[in-house]
Amino acid sequence: MIKRIALFLATNLAVLVLLGLVLSVLQGVFGIQLGNQGTLLVFAAVFGFGGAFVSLAISKWVARTTTRMHVITQPRNADEAWLLATVGRHAQAAGIRMPEVGIYDGPELNAFATGPSRNNSLVAVSTGLLRGMGRDEVEAVLAHEVSHVANGDMVTMALIQGVMNTFVIWLARVVGGIVDGMLSGGRENRGPGFAYYAVVMVLEIVFGLLASIVTMWFSRRREFRADAGGAALAGRERMIAALTRLAQTYGHSTLPNQVRAFGISGNVGQGLKRLFMTHPPLAERIQALRDAA
Repeated sequence: MIKRIALFLATNLAVLVLLGLVLSVLQGVFGIQLGNQGTLLVFAAVFGFGGAFVSLAISKWVARTTTRMHVITQPRNADEAWLLATVGRHAQAAGIRMPEVGIYDGPELNAFATGPSRNNSLVAVSTGLLRGMGRDEVEAVLAHEVSHVANGDMVTMALIQGVMNTFVIWLARVVGGIVDGMLSGGRENRGPGFAYYAVVMVLEIVFGLLASIVTMWFSRRREFRADAGGAALAGRERMIAALTRLAQTYGHSTLPNQVRAFGISGNVGQGLKRLFMTHPPLAERIQALRDAA
């Protein structure tokens, strides 16, 4: 558990620090003044949102590549035909264009949805899910994933990540400029010193961790919404049955970090680890569906 959370956070922080380094180089090249916070904020927004939306734009390609999934174009058997028909039926009911449908090799019971928009998406299931669940339960899982697409969760997550990235990059440089100015005695007409870059690097990591808490909070909230959407599309009892089966059998996820947050099951934890959970505990999700009945 700790390794999965640490790897997920490390990946996001590495991207954030890389964006920050590129901005620092450009800051020196173009002479962006530390005191001109408006210009700095614009640059931070370009890099913060740019990174998030590039990730969103290539999300389907990344998912297909990292999981080595088989995307169903022509069904090879009755199970694949059923998958296409079921996703198509849910997509029509949810008012979205038919997503691509894929199967990836993984022993765990899991599925995910990704894509740059509601009408350009991908829904994928693991081979373990198809082996370990009945069709009613698989249908509920597919309905959950289609609900993620219909709710626009991928785009919203990118927007939130862009806002978080922007303020992490900007605020780290504001504080870094203040610290550097204090250490230099407030002298003007000088470029940023070593202290500035050191402080910025450390603060990007610290602020990035804090930003991850906000992002993970939203990630957990969207799971409840997708469960409710899945219940509306496939039936409440089927959704509860699917989550109950997941609670009984869920183990280590083999999904790559790039799409793990979009799986129907995710990391669990207590205490401080709960702040970095991508998914709420399955017991809470099941109870929320029962309470809504």
